[in-house]
Amino acid sequence: MSPDALGRAGASVFKREGDGATPLARLRPLFGYYRRDRVWLPPTRLAMTPIRADMGWCDAPLHPAYNRPVRLPFHGGHEMLMREDGLYDICLVLDWNMGARRRHHGSAIFLHLADPNGKPTEGCLAVSRRAMMRLLPLLSSRTSIRMR
Repeated sequence: MSPDALGRAGASVFKREGDGATPLARLRPLFGYYRRDRVWLPPTRLAMTPIRADMGWCDAPLHPAYNRPVRLPFHGGHEMLMREDGLYDICLVLDWNMGARRRHHGSAIFLHLADPNGKPTEGCLAVSRRAMMRLLPLLSSRTSIRMR
């Protein structure tokens, strides 16, 4: 699979929070989120959770919830999962910096839907809706996505 979009700074082995780079690494999808009001999901082996308006993801490196899902309102840096632009209508959480989290090494590295205008991501991988629908039945937490 070749992504439709990477981070605005390209790919980097030296990923840092806010640098706009996609980690140059092997990444595994862990679980995902989707907009039940916008998407019908094909069968998948990944645990998929419907997105609610109170769902976010912490991107504040010094917060204890760094690189974890959070409930909104949240008084730290975060991303909203329920986006109007549709990019997170299907959003898979990749294993970057998820185990032993390292502060400032990047958060919210997702595989999500690509911007229809071809805009780069903030560090995620993005594919077309059609590609995502074809990938979902094939992916599991054992799948390895290699960035090079």
